[in-house]
Amino acid sequence: MATKAPAKKGTKKASAPKQSTEEIQSALLELFVDEIKDIYWAEKHLTKALPKMHKAASSQELKDAFATHLEQTQVHVERLEQVFELLDKKAQGKKCDAMEGLVQEGEGIIEDTDAGTATRDVGLILAAQKVEHYEIATYGGLAQLAKTLGREDIADILAETLAEEKETDELLTEIAESDINYEASEEEA
Repeated sequence: MATKAPAKKGTKKASAPKQSTEEIQSALLELFVDEIKDIYWAEKHLTKALPKMHKAASSQELKDAFATHLEQTQVHVERLEQVFELLDKKAQGKKCDAMEGLVQEGEGIIEDTDAGTATRDVGLILAAQKVEHYEIATYGGLAQLAKTLGREDIADILAETLAEEKETDELLTEIAESDINYEASEEEA
């Protein structure tokens, strides 16, 4: 059994230089703006991916869900542009590697499954829910950070989008549970 060596007397731990409250707030705001740019790019990228998912889906209920989510996503982009205005920043995106990867995963499901099958629909639902969970985590974190920064106006906008993302996730679960998962399990290989 290893034992800890006794601490040497007279030595101090190196500590980070103290930052002022203003410096901390500035760093948090910079991080916040950077993350807003990230989700802005992600939402705009999603507006290009959702029509592909809509086209690939066979269930009318799933097609309708993708069409509705595309409309919501366009509103989410507009809300983020409003956030940029409130921050006196130009609306611009910063490539979101996470969303790019999630969209590529969805495209892979389309390529790897047969058209018109419930199996493809199950895969599309899984891919879409991964996107929703990423968005839920992002909007939840950003809404809280906006509150920390004293920007309740922005937090309210982000919370509205967060609620819609959660609703979409729940809808996708309901669609999967209604029949699609069962139909996929009955398909011939």
